[in-house]
Amino acid sequence: MRELTRREFIERAGTFAALAATAPVLGQTEPTPTPAPRGANERLRVAVVGVRQRTRGMAHVAGFAGRNNCVVTVVCDCDSADADFVIRDTAMRQGGVEPRFVQDFRRVVEDRDIDIISIATPNHWHALMAIWAMQNGKDVYVEKPVSHNVWEGRRIVAAVERYNKICQTGTQSRSMTGMRQSIQAIRDGRIGRVDLAYGVCYKRRNSIGRVNGEGVIPRTCDYDLWCGPAPRNPLRRQRLHYDWHWQWDTGNGDLGNQGIHEMDKARWGLGVAGLPQSFFSIGGRFGYVDDGETANTQLCHFDYGQAKIIFEVRGLPSTSPYPAAVRAGGNASTNFVGNIFFGSEGVLVCPNYSSGILLNPAGEIVERFNGGSDLAHFDNFINAVRTRRRDSLHADILEGHISSALCHLGNISYRLGREVPLAEVRDVADHRETREAFERMREHLRENNVDLQQVRCKVGPRLTINAQEQIPDHREAAQLLTREYRRGFEVPASF
Repeated sequence: MRELTRREFIERAGTFAALAATAPVLGQTEPTPTPAPRGANERLRVAVVGVRQRTRGMAHVAGFAGRNNCVVTVVCDCDSADADFVIRDTAMRQGGVEPRFVQDFRRVVEDRDIDIISIATPNHWHALMAIWAMQNGKDVYVEKPVSHNVWEGRRIVAAVERYNKICQTGTQSRSMTGMRQSIQAIRDGRIGRVDLAYGVCYKRRNSIGRVNGEGVIPRTCDYDLWCGPAPRNPLRRQRLHYDWHWQWDTGNGDLGNQGIHEMDKARWGLGVAGLPQSFFSIGGRFGYVDDGETANTQLCHFDYGQAKIIFEVRGLPSTSPYPAAVRAGGNASTNFVGNIFFGSEGVLVCPNYSSGILLNPAGEIVERFNGGSDLAHFDNFINAVRTRRRDSLHADILEGHISSALCHLGNISYRLGREVPLAEVRDVADHRETREAFERMREHLRENNVDLQQVRCKVGPRLTINAQEQIPDHREAAQLLTREYRRGFEVPASF
């Protein structure tokens, strides 16, 4: 029986995927003692921050409201436009009990009647909100990426230790039954020694357009609060909401948006606990000219010595090397988000949040793993809050920090890249699979009518990071590990 090469596995991955588809003084200065365990009969009061219609914040409401003896007592957003809808929806989920709507998060953290704060805001607010919440005695559920940069992610980890709090990262695949079984199959040696995780975020992203002058801030929004730790610059895009993902002051591109889920699973599957020995990234924003700053096409390489992670982002329509994966709510011809783990005795394909396909070296299906719900991640968090056992969390903040940091590192290399005509780029890596991935990326752009002779891509430097999470040999890269914070919105350097 002939064994398939890695290239053939990659080319066939879409087929496998289709099978799986059937600044007031807010903080305290002293640590709090560890609270006693809380029984199932004790009601937990929750505040959800970042709540508008059709946003991740409403999934947080669904995860707490009327479940596990929790009640959402406060919903908070600096834009009050959807306040009435959010109040009604929350009340419906918890037997008619209406939450209060609060526009200023600083009033929420000071509320002593709140036990838990659940954060689903833009990325630039995640770390500071989480830290303020813990300083004021709250346990925290914080969306991915947990940070906007590497330094502030480590500060959340330090705050958890300082204030003895429970803090769950919103990488919910870690609570999905099918995904946990898939990773356990790797742990059990079902595909032998695994030395490569290939993560992808092929997700169609349209142009966000261009503005001449300033964009319009909704009158219902407190823009100063919306900016928070980020610079309070005039709006330079058409939409305030969501498109913040594609500008550096507030977002981290799709690498740190959808891609963080797959980055986390790649690291989880490989069993690598920390940051890589070295890393680099290459890519650009191709196919249109708009106000976006982040890459819509990006290839990252993370070297852990005996193991490697290759990660790709594609925002233009893509059918190669991953043909269509039928997914609810997605365009079957352009979306595929998942991972492939290459082992010495087989391959594991994970084409979504909750499933995996185990294949032998000939590409034959050995076993399929399926199942899981987004709600399970909230359940796991609430259980840890009640028992006070951090070790029971499926996505403790340290795991969230490391996986988020990988995304930030890829973006650091990309942002420092030298601009080169894409057709002239050669020898991007001394790793065969990464070179092959780059050639597939170029072919993908040709398929989208991108002229490789005309466009320029950023070829990022290969960088190293030490155990102290510092980049010692590149001053500009070291500066991008953190940021300048606005007065009154500084992430604490010490506690």
